[in-house]
Amino acid sequence: MGWSLHHKTGLIHFSPQQAYRGYTLFSTNRGGYHANLIDMQGRVCHRWYSEEGISYPYLLPNGNLLLRTHPPQTEGEERFGGASGAILELDWDSNVVWSFRNSMLHHDFQRLPNGNTLVLLWEPIPDEFRDRVAGGYETDGGPQEMLGDLVQEITPDGSAVYEWKSWEHLSEEEDVICFLERRRERTHQNALNVTSDGDLLVSFRQTSTVGIVDKASGEFKWKWGPGEVNHQHHPTYLENGRVLLFDNGCHRRGASRSRIVEVDPATNQIAWEYQGTPDISFYSYNISSAERQPNGNTLICEGAPGRIFEVTPEKAIVWEYINPYFGDAPSRGPANSVNGVFRAHRYGPDHPGLQGKELDPARYGTVNQLYT
Repeated sequence: MGWSLHHKTGLIHFSPQQAYRGYTLFSTNRGGYHANLIDMQGRVCHRWYSEEGISYPYLLPNGNLLLRTHPPQTEGEERFGGASGAILELDWDSNVVWSFRNSMLHHDFQRLPNGNTLVLLWEPIPDEFRDRVAGGYETDGGPQEMLGDLVQEITPDGSAVYEWKSWEHLSEEEDVICFLERRRERTHQNALNVTSDGDLLVSFRQTSTVGIVDKASGEFKWKWGPGEVNHQHHPTYLENGRVLLFDNGCHRRGASRSRIVEVDPATNQIAWEYQGTPDISFYSYNISSAERQPNGNTLICEGAPGRIFEVTPEKAIVWEYINPYFGDAPSRGPANSVNGVFRAHRYGPDHPGLQGKELDPARYGTVNQLYT
């Protein structure tokens, strides 16, 4: 979709009678150092700051912010999308109260009820696994090493008490890398959530696959996606047992378009979907998210253009906001600022993390729309 350089940002539309009222949390994916909590009118009600950058945050029940930082700044080091140097926990005043640092961290993380944290890392896979992988392409002079996705459960003191090596549970026949993607990564896992049973809900961009992994055995209980979705992001497990996800649609045959898909793992049937009208009016090549709200609406983050909007089950748009905060994309030079959003979350006024907190938009007023 073509965008005017002068298109409106901030709040675009709000239907008070139909939207799920709450506070929306987001950050600018590349170059942003703040996480913003806005009200339904698009006013900033609270802001966190980290000098290490905030690529993706979410709110914990205790009111702290759990976040992924910018990539580590190492001269000459290879960069991949979603890379981060640390997972940080900030209190309401942006003080660091917990951290986990590893240069191989990427994309996603999940705080568990027991106080441990699931993290996602890259790890070189053994040659015998790499040599059996089908698909993808190699670049002249590029590294022969292939990186796989490793899930670890980390205790508060940083010790690993569980790990799952994804490449040990994949099929050479089924889990084929898209021929338009590099063979540098086996799967490029971009999501790590948990089901109501505590199993792992994963998303692999390279193979257009989502799946549920039995945490105890490491084996897949459900795997779906190739031929149905393309390079999807952010699967979440719904109370009805279905999985909601953002189907980015890149490398799909025909016109580029994204969809929101709700699929039933018991039948592999799509129970609900949303797409733009016309198709090309809703499209994000990468990042992005979809989150079901308590009233049945769905909050959608069309990540690349920084658009966050809410739709009803009947697919009417009832709230729409364009991220007005731009950060510099390091790989594209200082003249190329971007407002992309990795994910967005909505929290109702009854969320435990917001109780007793000051949420006065007058504290922030009008803010500069460009910061790094």
